[in-house]
Amino acid sequence: MQDLLKKVAKKTEGSEFYNYIPEGYTPGKTKYIIITGSVISGVGKGTFSSCLGSMLRLFNSYEIVPLKFECYVNYDSGTLNPFRHGEVFVLDDGTETDLDLGTYERMLNKNLTKSSFVTMGKVFKTIIDKERAGDYLGRDVEFIPHVTGEIKNFARKLALKSKSDIVLIEIGGTVGEIQNSIYLEAMRELAYEEGRENVCFINVTYVLQPNSLGEQKSKAAQLGIKALMSIGIQPDIIVCRSENPITDKIKEKISIYSNVPVSRTIGFHDTRNIYKFPLTLKEKGIDCAIFDILNLKPGQPHSDIKDWKNLLTKIDSPKKQLTIGIAGKYTNVHDSYMSILKALEHTAPYSNASINIKWIETMDIETGKTSVEEAMKDIDGMIVPGGFGKRGAEGKIACIKYLRENNIPYLGLCFGFQMAVIEYARNVCNIQEANSTEIEPDCKDPVIDILPEQKEIEGLGGNMRLGSYPAILTKGSKIFSLYNQEKIDERHRHRYEVNNKYLEILEKNGLIFSGKSPKGSLMEFLELPNHKFFIGTQAHPCFKSKPTSPSPVFHGFIKAALEHSN
Repeated sequence: MQDLLKKVAKKTEGSEFYNYIPEGYTPGKTKYIIITGSVISGVGKGTFSSCLGSMLRLFNSYEIVPLKFECYVNYDSGTLNPFRHGEVFVLDDGTETDLDLGTYERMLNKNLTKSSFVTMGKVFKTIIDKERAGDYLGRDVEFIPHVTGEIKNFARKLALKSKSDIVLIEIGGTVGEIQNSIYLEAMRELAYEEGRENVCFINVTYVLQPNSLGEQKSKAAQLGIKALMSIGIQPDIIVCRSENPITDKIKEKISIYSNVPVSRTIGFHDTRNIYKFPLTLKEKGIDCAIFDILNLKPGQPHSDIKDWKNLLTKIDSPKKQLTIGIAGKYTNVHDSYMSILKALEHTAPYSNASINIKWIETMDIETGKTSVEEAMKDIDGMIVPGGFGKRGAEGKIACIKYLRENNIPYLGLCFGFQMAVIEYARNVCNIQEANSTEIEPDCKDPVIDILPEQKEIEGLGGNMRLGSYPAILTKGSKIFSLYNQEKIDERHRHRYEVNNKYLEILEKNGLIFSGKSPKGSLMEFLELPNHKFFIGTQAHPCFKSKPTSPSPVFHGFIKAALEHSN
């Protein structure tokens, strides 16, 4: 196989191969698990992939790195509307990705880089840039071998850079779509070049159960798998997602149709507790099948497994239910706030609490359809999350005013931090026309404004603070007591900041900016000292919250909500 890779690595004009094999890359040193989906989109490939990686890491100490191949032609996820695609997740290095990368980070307990997220737009840009530079030696640039070659190059470079035992590749979309066909072809080529003992294909399919029939039907799953096989990919393992446990009859039908043994045709029905999923995978023996396919040996349990099992014990113990309000404008698409929901979900058990979400549509408050009092009824705390634009902003400000005046725990994230500053400026500092230039560009008192150095930058993503930035916390403040350290790092995704011209009057009237950038020019955290919990942050601490190491901000918020409830 090494001789084959040496041959395909040649950049000669007459060669029909096109691959850049990274210097130092050794075939077989890194194994690849490639996960595809069939029948329907949203079948749970990302959840399954992350839990599979978690299981291999926790029970065998394998070093796992994920790679998501996304089908859309956008260069990244930054300009995608949350109504259409859910949350935009931000990595430490500032890469804007889809929400699956958040699931990977949480389940693998590691921070990822831009190398783990590739869109078709990124692939095409790489190819065009190389073509313009003459890197293709005058050849006509084609989907095969050039586009597939670049896709394989992303996978191999990640394997080499990460020094991982296994690269876990998720192919976005569904088998049979035009959008992901070139990714699938690249993965077929990868298996051919690396050797089948180094590549494992897993297809996540869906077994339908129409209400009108009351029984499970496997034909759609069979046809989806057949479509995968027709392009030259033989799955090694079939994962059958379903609403209810699949029957042995269904397993047998899918097995004989796909050339996959019944023992490797595994059913996974809907479950509410994702954190148990890695253990369920272990119980079903999927790791043994993977070891056999990839010629791997079982490893030793990771030290993190104790903390993981401790979390499961806490989840299963009796808990006090809290009602937490989330006031936003994407409340009909819950995936738009995925990281917030997960941070609440995995943080609450550490305080013997469980979370019930009350979705508050701020446009209803803004238009008078719902009163603030009605919206705030029975909540134990509220979050105003990040967002952009004017829609629903006044409704958020009205909610924040009610929470401040009624001493109800409040957590403002990014846009929620900015709205808290506006509310305080208007109603405490008596700056009646206080606003943000994002909402009202010509407002008289722009307490929130875009930084002067950002105003000349063009493009929606180019003028934002993206990625992890440091903050220096004030000793003796509430936020310092939560982090218990002076310098912290959290991830950002915003372009507007507190206008320093108004700092003096805001602080004189009691608003404390308890976290600032290292040079002191950017306000990172605010709090009210005599309030149960009133904290805002320009960052998104939910992005770095992990199941076994919850965000200190969310931990403090839930603890305050629990005290308020009691």
